[in-house]
Amino acid sequence: MSTRYPFTAVVGMDDLRLALLLNAVSPAVGGVLVRGEKGTAKSTAVRALAELLPQVAVVAGCRFSCDPASPDPGCPDGPHGDGGADARPARMVELPVGASEDRLVGSLDIEKALADGVKAFEPGLLAAAHRGILYVDEVNLLSDHLIDHLLDAAAMGASHVEREGVSVRHAARFLLVGTMNPEEGELRPQLLDRFGLTVEVAASRVPEERVEVVRRRLAFEDDPAGFAGRWAGEEAALRERIVAARELLPKVALGDAVLLQIAATCAAFEVDGMRADIVMARTATALAAWAGREEVTSEDVRRAALLALPHRRRRNPFDAPGMDEDKLDETLERFKGDEPEDDPDPGPDGPGDGGPGGGGGVPPQGGEGPAPETDGVPEQAPAQAPEHAPEPEHAPRGAAGERAAVKAGEPFRTKTLSVPGLGEGAAGRRSRARTQNGRTTGATRPQGTLTKLHLSATVRAAAPHQRARGRSGAGLVVRRDDLRQAVREGREGNLVLFVVDASGSMAARRRMGAVKGAVLSLLLDAYQRRDKVGLVTFRGRAAELALPPTSSVDAAAARLEELPTGGRTPLSAGLLKARDVLRVERLRDPSRRPLLVVVTDGRATGGGPDPVGLAARAARLHAADGTASVVVDCEAGPVRLGLAGDLARHLGGTAVTLDELRADAIAGLVREAQVNRSVRRAA
Repeated sequence: MSTRYPFTAVVGMDDLRLALLLNAVSPAVGGVLVRGEKGTAKSTAVRALAELLPQVAVVAGCRFSCDPASPDPGCPDGPHGDGGADARPARMVELPVGASEDRLVGSLDIEKALADGVKAFEPGLLAAAHRGILYVDEVNLLSDHLIDHLLDAAAMGASHVEREGVSVRHAARFLLVGTMNPEEGELRPQLLDRFGLTVEVAASRVPEERVEVVRRRLAFEDDPAGFAGRWAGEEAALRERIVAARELLPKVALGDAVLLQIAATCAAFEVDGMRADIVMARTATALAAWAGREEVTSEDVRRAALLALPHRRRRNPFDAPGMDEDKLDETLERFKGDEPEDDPDPGPDGPGDGGPGGGGGVPPQGGEGPAPETDGVPEQAPAQAPEHAPEPEHAPRGAAGERAAVKAGEPFRTKTLSVPGLGEGAAGRRSRARTQNGRTTGATRPQGTLTKLHLSATVRAAAPHQRARGRSGAGLVVRRDDLRQAVREGREGNLVLFVVDASGSMAARRRMGAVKGAVLSLLLDAYQRRDKVGLVTFRGRAAELALPPTSSVDAAAARLEELPTGGRTPLSAGLLKARDVLRVERLRDPSRRPLLVVVTDGRATGGGPDPVGLAARAARLHAADGTASVVVDCEAGPVRLGLAGDLARHLGGTAVTLDELRADAIAGLVREAQVNRSVRRAA
C-alpha cells in the first residue's frame, strides 16, 4: 500500500484544511468543493484527510458497509442477524471523470445471470463510498448522467437502481469532496449547491512558503515512509482531536440569537432556498466543537458564512465568486443579540501550528480582504436610444481609429442551435448523438470491446442454438458471437466557434453592446449544454484567435468584454482563420462536431480587390468541409442589404436576426400563429 502525504505536513491552505476538518468532525456539513489553479496540492490535501478519519464498524461480510448498531433493513445483503462486526479504516473512493454509469451505481452481474440464470447485483462506487469519502477530481468535467446519480444519492442518502430487470436500493451516505480548475469550465448549479462548503486555493506568493513546499515534497519523494514517520505524532494528535470534537458536537448549543444571525445573513446575500441556512448552522456548530466550546458565537457564524455562501451567491457562471465581508460584518452586528462573548482563544492549537503548513488548528480566515461584489449583469444602453445611433464624438479611440471596448447588453435565453445529423461526440445537451447513455434505440454486433450489453438481444441471438450446444441446466450457453451491443441515443456537446465582426461597420456603441449581449447569451447557452467554445475576431487588416477552444465559457466572456472595435471588415480573413482552427480541432478531437456561429452584418471591406467574392469563396470552403453554421445577422437601419443572408447561403447554413435569436421571440411567433389560426377557423 502506498504511503500518503501527511495532512499535517501540508503547507498553508488554511481555509482548505479547516473545511476538510469540519467535515471530518460533522459529515452532515455536506462536503467540500475545492476550486483552484493547477498544481496547488488540492488532491494531496483531500487524499490525506482519509488517514485522519476514525475507523468504521461494519457488519461482517456486508458489501454495503451496514452499521452493526443500526443495519439498513433494506440492504441487498440483508437481513443481517448476529453475523458479527468488523472494524476497518474509512474508505476514500475516487470517481474517475470517465467512469461508466454501471461503475458508479452498480449493475446486473452478467456472468451469474447468463451462467446460472439468476439475477445478482454487482455494487458500484456509491456503495463502496457509503460511510466514507467520495472524491471526484476535476468534478466540473464529470458527465451529466453521472452528476444526475450523484444528485439523487446526495439528496436521498440512498442509491436506487432500476435497470435490466434489477431493482435495488441501498444506503449511500458519504462525504462528497470535489476538486476543479475553473479555467476548464464551471460546475452545474444543481451539483454546486450540493457541496456544503467551497474553498478557493492558490499557490502562495510568499517565497519562504514556496521554499518550504518544495523542501517537504522532495523529502517525501525521497523517503515516503520516513517522512510520514516524522509527522506521525502530529497526525495522531490531530486524529484524537477530531474524535474529541465528534464527541462534543451533540452537546453544542445553537441559540436563537445565532440562528437569527444565520437567517439574516442568508437573506442579506439573497441565496436561493434554505439549504444555505442549514449548512451554515451545521458548520458553525462544528466550528464550536472543533474549538472545544459548547456555545456557538458570532465569529463561528462569520467563518461559516465565508465557507458556505460564496458559491451559492452566483446567479450565472460569469459571476465572480466571493463575498463582501464589510456587508457580512454589518449584518452580523445588526442582528447580534445576547450571546456569550467570543473566545479569543478558540481552543488548544492543533499540532504543527506556528510554522509553515502546520495543520490541525483553526486557521485564520479572510486574509486577502473582501472580494468585489458583482451582480453579473453588464450595464446596458438606454432602451430609448436608437440601435443605429451614431457614436458620440467623445467616445474614446485608440490607434488607427480603434474604439475602446463597450459593455455587453443584458443576456437573454436564446433559441436552440444544433448540428444536424447524428454524432458520436462527448456527452452534452446540444445535438443528437449516439452515446454511452440515453435511451436504447436498438442493438448491433460489437465493433471491438463490448461496452454496453443489450441483454434481451443477446438472449434472442443465443436462444435458437441451445439444443445444438448441448444445454442441460438452467444456465444459458452463450458464445462470443451472440453478444450484442446496445445502441443508445442521447445528446452531445459540440465545439461552438464564434466568429465575431469587430470592424468599424459594427462600431456604433449601442449596436455593439447589443451584439455582445447576444454572444454572451449564446455563451451562457453553451455553458448549460456542456460545449467547448472558441472565439475568432476580425477587424482592421486581419483576424485573430482571441480564445482557443476551451471548456471555460467565462474565459470567453472575459475576452468578449475586452474586445475593441474599429477599422475595416476583413470577413474572408475571419472565415479562413476559423477554418484553420476547426481543422486543428478535428485532429485533436475528431468525434466532437463543430458549430460555426458568425456574428456579422455581412459587409466585407478588406482583404483584397474583391472582398465580397473572397468572403463568399471562404464560406464555400466551410460548406465543403460539412461544417454546420449559423449567421447572426446584425444589420441595422431602415435600409438593409441582406448580405448576412447571402453569406449564410454560401456557408450552407441558416441566418437569424438578433431579435429572432431570442427564445421568447420564437415563442411569441408561435403564439401569434396559433391565435391567427384560431381566428381564421372562427371566421
